Amino acid sequence: MAQMSKAEILFNERFSRHREEFEALYSSLYDDHESYDQLVKAMIAAAKARPADLRRLDAAREQDPEWYKRGDMFGMTMYTDLFAGDLKKLAEKIPYLKEQKLTYLHLMPLLQMPHPNNDGGYAVEDFDTVDPRLGTNEDLAALTKKLRKAGISLCLDFVMNHTASTHRWAKAAQAGDPEYQDYYFCYSDRTIPDKLEETVPQVFPNTAPGNFTWNEQMGKWVMTQFYPFQWDLNYRNPKVLVAMMSSVMHLANLGVEVFRIDAVPYIWKELGTDCRNLPQVHTIVRMLRIILECVCPAVILKGEVVMAPKELAAYFGTPDKPECHMLYNVSVMVNLWSALASQDTRLLKAQLDALNGLPDNCWFVNYLRCHDDVGWGLDEDVERGLGIDPLKHKIFLYHFFEGAVPGSWSMGELYNYDEPSQDARNCGTTASFCGIEKALITHDRPALDKAVDRDLMLHRTIAFLRGFPMLNCGDEIAQLNGWDYKEDPDRIEDSRNLHRSKFDWDKATLRKQKGTLQNRLWEGMESLREERKDPCFAPDAWVSTWDTANDAVLAMVRKIDGETLVGLFNFSNAPQHVHLNGSPQVMDALDADLEPYETKFVRR
Repeated sequence: MAQMSKAEILFNERFSRHREEFEALYSSLYDDHESYDQLVKAMIAAAKARPADLRRLDAAREQDPEWYKRGDMFGMTMYTDLFAGDLKKLAEKIPYLKEQKLTYLHLMPLLQMPHPNNDGGYAVEDFDTVDPRLGTNEDLAALTKKLRKAGISLCLDFVMNHTASTHRWAKAAQAGDPEYQDYYFCYSDRTIPDKLEETVPQVFPNTAPGNFTWNEQMGKWVMTQFYPFQWDLNYRNPKVLVAMMSSVMHLANLGVEVFRIDAVPYIWKELGTDCRNLPQVHTIVRMLRIILECVCPAVILKGEVVMAPKELAAYFGTPDKPECHMLYNVSVMVNLWSALASQDTRLLKAQLDALNGLPDNCWFVNYLRCHDDVGWGLDEDVERGLGIDPLKHKIFLYHFFEGAVPGSWSMGELYNYDEPSQDARNCGTTASFCGIEKALITHDRPALDKAVDRDLMLHRTIAFLRGFPMLNCGDEIAQLNGWDYKEDPDRIEDSRNLHRSKFDWDKATLRKQKGTLQNRLWEGMESLREERKDPCFAPDAWVSTWDTANDAVLAMVRKIDGETLVGLFNFSNAPQHVHLNGSPQVMDALDADLEPYETKFVRR
């Protein structure tokens, strides 16, 4: 019998703590011992193949499991090609990232994809291979090593719900192979699809209506909840689970430290349900968490869960049986923009109260803009309780941010407008949404000053919230909308390309030149990092909103070990006065005056 390696011994020690639960989780979904054995073998193989430097990182993170909750965490998201061209060139730009003291870099999908129809990289052809246009697996491993040396953890998307229709599994299914047809949901007639359509909402009712697409070559209907070229995976088939988990481990061994698991609420389908947030989803996410803790414990999970706060806590699991380490704070992002347009923070405060009321293991990545649109998924029950008409408010918001409401300073575009429901979303960069683009076009200096104040006030707000802030690449230099996408036939059909434009390196050179727009934003972002050095940004700090007796101003309180920090954020275009009542357990009463879009930090 061959002697076990140190890596295998360590894996066995870790797995022994989880084996009983892992087997039970697997057995609750599948009756297939062969696939279970294949999964465990894949875990052992990945543990043995893990590079030595990553094993050292594993050991360090096991001693510091809440490393991602530190106050100095500061993130950025970007597309590799738009920022630098490819992975090798991006590695050359690390000094620019270090200059911003980034600790977290989220690169948009970079695995092999079809061109041009790839949904921004979320249609994946090969989960184990970097797209040739961006580089090689070796380039990715080299980049992650350089980022680690710079103190930056790399996050990649892992698209769990679907593959591209050009994936090798989908090609085999289209060629008539029943084994690979069982990797997806394929039906010869409309009986099951019609039953599912009765209860499953449409993701893109305007641009991609329905949840099934007819495949002529295969002669079957295939489930495609997102776009016709994205085929939903069938996780009822254990071979799908084994293959996808193996790919996660492979990417982790290339140095990926954070996985953003995409569209995870959708991955389990059940007749008679809306196929969202089903219990089996949590079983799979819990299994993934165990796999990471046993094979590569330095690696953490970030969930993309675009759901109401009541649905979010489940994706963190429990302290004893955790799932995701953190989630994208989608709901607060939407409420921030709503508060800015309406100059009313009541909805935002209610949403923050709901999130702050979640268990202590819930942690968030806070952001204003990302690769995606802004969808106006506000809490309609709360809106009605505040006397706000949900539909009228949504219509106001999407017209405001496209610049079609009198008095709007925003420049953006609609996305996915649906006339029957009057639903729509918005596209645009942070700077353009805040009025910087319009002020520059009209040469209105006072308007520009206010637009910059809006921009920085929003960023200071996300930096104060529970979790850590993440910039969208270009926010730090006030990058504007890229209207030239309309001149590209491959991009014109998707208005999200408005905020997916090439990074403006010429503008970036102005970041250190006093008096420039870029310098004002750059120094503003530096102030965010300084703000978060305060001891009140410790992971276990108490965080709460506070009543200001003024709906235009949001107040947040952070408290730890006798230290209390109050953040005041004026979301209105006018000066405001606030009064905060005192509390014997928290702080003395406070009165303050704020200029339009001003932020104040007060020590109590």
